[in-house]
Amino acid sequence: MREPAPLLRESAPSLREPWHDLGFAPADALARQRAGASFGMWIFIASEVLFFGALFLFYAALRAEHPEAVAAAARETNIVYGTANTALLLTSGLLAAIAARAAEVPALRRLVLVCLLLTAGLGLAFLIVKGFEYREDIRENLVPGPGFKLADRPTQLFFGFYWFATAVHGIHLAIGIGLVTRLAWKGWRAPDFLATSPQVEVALLYWGFVDMVWIVLYPALYLVGRAG
Repeated sequence: MREPAPLLRESAPSLREPWHDLGFAPADALARQRAGASFGMWIFIASEVLFFGALFLFYAALRAEHPEAVAAAARETNIVYGTANTALLLTSGLLAAIAARAAEVPALRRLVLVCLLLTAGLGLAFLIVKGFEYREDIRENLVPGPGFKLADRPTQLFFGFYWFATAVHGIHLAIGIGLVTRLAWKGWRAPDFLATSPQVEVALLYWGFVDMVWIVLYPALYLVGRAG
């Protein structure tokens, strides 16, 4: 009986390195993989921009139609919690940017891991602070419905937007925390992962998008009616 081992040995490189059959060098294949993953994330972000854009369009229409009511409602939000959370997310965004740049240098692997863990930790701190803020909002009867603190309909619409937009943002942030924590875990387990995997750029692009959403939400929810 013929030995199948030589045939298997000959075909094994093509199974492990599919770019050989396509004429790609490993570096070219990695670059293409990164470009494809990045493009896919940008498409996803574009779809999310459409979703959040519709929310902000609703807010803009509400504010244009009822500026005094929106200003009065915004003054009821807790600016201390909102500002603290803004500082947390801005700091996490800076750390994520440092991690994204340092990930390209294998010698900076420890710095990347620290930045990723701090980024996820600050995101978790944001959710904890938001939980305290929600508890205070409920205590102050700022949930639209029976017993709502502010009587007129436009203020109820404002707080309907507040609850929905911040909850959706919080869900996106929780997903981001999971992605960044997973990066740190895989980077700790596999020394070359952070420098070679397109998942790093994809996850940190997503984190930057979540930060940007909050940067738009913060003035809309907390600063209107307080400025000037």
